[in-house]
Amino acid sequence: MRLKILAAAVSASVLMGGVAPLRGQSLADVARKEEERRKAVKDSGKVYTNKDLGSVQAAPAPPPESSRPAAPPGASKGAKDAEDEKDATDQGGKGAAQDKEKGPAKDQAYWSGRMKQLQAALDRDQTYADAMQSRVNALTADFVNRDDPAQRAVIVTDRQKAATELDRLKQAIQTHKKAIADLGDDARRAGVPPGWLR
Repeated sequence: MRLKILAAAVSASVLMGGVAPLRGQSLADVARKEEERRKAVKDSGKVYTNKDLGSVQAAPAPPPESSRPAAPPGASKGAKDAEDEKDATDQGGKGAAQDKEKGPAKDQAYWSGRMKQLQAALDRDQTYADAMQSRVNALTADFVNRDDPAQRAVIVTDRQKAATELDRLKQAIQTHKKAIADLGDDARRAGVPPGWLR
């Protein structure tokens, strides 16, 4: 038994003593080779500075959700459609000329880009709302499991903030859903093929 332990200790010390010099030698060799390589390279390449990059244009502001004013709460959908048709006939031929001057062409890229933008905002807020709901649930469970009044007071404050943010996110989700529905209505009125909204 003692012989086995002694043999294992000797083997371990030989291995450890042999590995350290090899690792040191290989590291020194690598450093030497890297130094030689750097000396051999004549041109270090172009160094870019902030002056070379120039200025970056600020991102354009997102277009408004809807260019027409919101209907009063009591107005019916039929009255709103009639009002939209009236506006379209009042503008007549000058509407097409104004569209070309006023904004980008409303082609497939416009409609699909607009839908993707609204859908991405909806998905983002939905994810945040789910996370905030989990936070509210966790704080509620934590509140129930605490006995210290001071800790419970802090938890109540945090839970109230989380609940307020959750309410705001739910409101934003409803706004995004309405904007998506409005975009679909606008596309139908404009005669846009349904595939353009994907």
